[in-house]
Amino acid sequence: MSGEDRQSRLAREHKERQARRAQEEAPEKSKRTVALAVGVGAVVVVGGIIAAVVVSGGSGEPANTAASQSPTPSASASASPSAVPSAIPSVPGKDSNAVSCEYRKDTTGVPTKFVGYPPKKPNMRWKHMTLVTNQGDIVIELATQAAPCAVNSFAHLARKNFYDGNKCHRLATMETAGLKLLQCGDPHAKADGKSDTDGQGTAGYLYNDENVGIPPKRGVVLLAQSSDAANANNSQFAISYGDETAELGGQFSTLGVVTKGIEIVDRVAAGGILKHDGDIIGDGGSNAPKLPVTIKDVKMSVR
Repeated sequence: MSGEDRQSRLAREHKERQARRAQEEAPEKSKRTVALAVGVGAVVVVGGIIAAVVVSGGSGEPANTAASQSPTPSASASASPSAVPSAIPSVPGKDSNAVSCEYRKDTTGVPTKFVGYPPKKPNMRWKHMTLVTNQGDIVIELATQAAPCAVNSFAHLARKNFYDGNKCHRLATMETAGLKLLQCGDPHAKADGKSDTDGQGTAGYLYNDENVGIPPKRGVVLLAQSSDAANANNSQFAISYGDETAELGGQFSTLGVVTKGIEIVDRVAAGGILKHDGDIIGDGGSNAPKLPVTIKDVKMSVR
């Protein structure tokens, strides 16, 4: 059996298990409306301090700032970017004038926080994105050449302070969902383990898939959308903190890989979950981490 066949089989079996769980545990509940029904992963890989020219929410102007250093990860929690080389594909450089992104209104009726549409012409120079959280900094190496419109969306939302104060609302574990994911990006998430609507909010627009086909192993950052949807990316994303999540296959767009801060996600995962028995589809989509993760700022860097 080829690698692609095995990934397809594993992804199909995962979906079947999720469907059986939803029928057995919550047959009367409707399917979660938007992005983030089944798991979506995010990559996190650990590296060194990155001196960055950043764009932080508000001004939109570069500022010479160094990404702050989080606690040194243990050897077991560390991984170099080369551990997941396929997350950042080697593709020919793209001229921003040759790339045009399309963003369309989210008409699904879910809760939104609209701060305008991103520009159609992306900046192809973005290299890293830093999530400044209450638990420490998580630095992501961006797949800008392979996913220019996704990176362009995050840069736009960062400029608009969209993510400031955002609570990461979902912690998926092997016990609850058969996955290892920390999910964020719902602007209205309460992340208290009680909200039926956590995981439904978006920035009010959707955009097409890019950079798909990469299994979300530990350290990969993916865009979140329903497992049976396509081209419905939005503001939500997830960080995979375990290789087990690779069973999802390569059906989701990959934003990049974490080069610093994976140990933060490990620590949050070790803290356990706030289980929500009223979860809409029964797969743990509303299970929040007990150790709260709040995004204080998102910084984009060209270095």
